[in-house]
Amino acid sequence: MRRGLEAALAAVAVGIATWSGGAMSQGYPTRTVTLVVPFAAGGPTDVVARSLAASMTRTLGQAVVVENKLGAGGTIAANSVAKASPDGYTIFIHHNGMATATALYRKLPFNPLTDFEYIGQVADVPMTLLARRDFPADNLREFASYVKANKEKINLANAGLGAVSHLCGTLLQQALGVELTPAIAEALYTALVTDTGRFQYSNTTPKALRLAASLIEAGADVTRVFQGVYESVEFAKLKLLGSALRHATIHEGGRVVIAHLTREDFAAAGAEEPFSEGVIDHLRAVEGTELAALIRELPPDGADCKVSLRASIDTLDVSAIARQSGGGGHRQAAGFSSALGVDGIRAFVLDAYRRSVAGG
Repeated sequence: MRRGLEAALAAVAVGIATWSGGAMSQGYPTRTVTLVVPFAAGGPTDVVARSLAASMTRTLGQAVVVENKLGAGGTIAANSVAKASPDGYTIFIHHNGMATATALYRKLPFNPLTDFEYIGQVADVPMTLLARRDFPADNLREFASYVKANKEKINLANAGLGAVSHLCGTLLQQALGVELTPAIAEALYTALVTDTGRFQYSNTTPKALRLAASLIEAGADVTRVFQGVYESVEFAKLKLLGSALRHATIHEGGRVVIAHLTREDFAAAGAEEPFSEGVIDHLRAVEGTELAALIRELPPDGADCKVSLRASIDTLDVSAIARQSGGGGHRQAAGFSSALGVDGIRAFVLDAYRRSVAGG
């Protein structure tokens, strides 16, 4: 298995050198090549990418470094690569999320077919069914019968809405003729509620609302979801909110609110970056606000800052602002990473807002 993968990786590396040579000098590459991974370090895609980078480094004679650029199901990384210089020094590895993105996102900041030059395939990742040794079913037919007879006792987990495991799991459910369990329906409803900003953002489409209705019909408890997500707050999150509000500043006659959280703020609250989720909603709620921005300093081993943007008016597209720094998102909710620092990011956001208002 590993020997076959290494052979495939070496072949792709040779293919990249051959492909690049037609458009550039025969000396390519003359400097480091960046291999962008849209998921976290240690995950399946990252493991394959690092094997690929090692093989390419040996074959090309130049360092190939892996850069993990997370967010929005891979679309932030894809958009960043699509906007990079087409010189062969920024390459991208992704799975079939590139194919499903057009169906899952109403508007993408890139075209998967025309904005990329496809090089080759390096791995097959089949979806398999595994069970513990004492599981009652011994084959697929017995498994189907068991699921149908015990559907109220079985939960199906996945990596998130739109993930391969979600899509394959849905196909399996359809093939078996079983419905969602209340627990799964509630988990999916939670993801839907948070992704649409409690059904306020521009991705709240008729399809999203029909999906919400079907999940409620399948047993999702709306009250429990809202209490668990929005009405149950850990003390560390409250401390972070207090820090963000202390740092908040108002600009453009009250139309823009910008706050930041430093590494020291996170340490003092005993919290990590995910605990800042929801802080920006308080900034967005300030009367008269059209644009809210929250800047979070990240640990030294990552990008300098992570930025969230929210719009309160339909005429302001914050995803367009985020795309200027390689980010992305929805029209009313977007984000990006930057090494400009808090002051630099604040200046960038204000300049982008002014240009957007002026129609620039």
